[in-house]
Amino acid sequence: MKRLLVVVDMQNDFIDGSLGTKEAKKIVDNVVAKIQSYEQNHDEVVYTLDTHDEDYLRSQEGRNLPVIHCIKGEKGWLLHNKIEENSNKNKKCFEKGIFGSFDLANYIQQGSYNQIELIGVCSDICVISNALIVKSFIPELKIKVDASCCAGVTVEKHLAALEVMKSCQIDVINE
Repeated sequence: MKRLLVVVDMQNDFIDGSLGTKEAKKIVDNVVAKIQSYEQNHDEVVYTLDTHDEDYLRSQEGRNLPVIHCIKGEKGWLLHNKIEENSNKNKKCFEKGIFGSFDLANYIQQGSYNQIELIGVCSDICVISNALIVKSFIPELKIKVDASCCAGVTVEKHLAALEVMKSCQIDVINE
């Protein structure tokens, strides 16, 4: 079986930076363990990177969320050090200026995967956006989201996002 793990936006700004939360900090070790598990099984792991520039506050997202974050090249944009230390040095990363990545969906569509799993932050924004884009691109692909490796903007929004994903036939697990 050909599996893919998608690690969504496990960047400094979402963990302990400008948009960090205690829930995001709590999942870091779970995310590391999941990455190690996939790599030990010789399954592929890819990463998304929320990526903005100095014009962020002029964008629609910036006007609705006026917190500067994930500016390309700055510390907050980088993968959290525990994630970086435990990932393949030749990893594939998808930079994205919006919540979801069409490049990621195209990559998955071309990869003939039997199953993908998404983990990361924020459950209620970027994880759900990418899960639904992939579901739309490849409706018959088995898609999983591990709730124990995800965190939302708030606990309530995280739980609501998990319920929406279940409604959209995405398998939500809690390993």
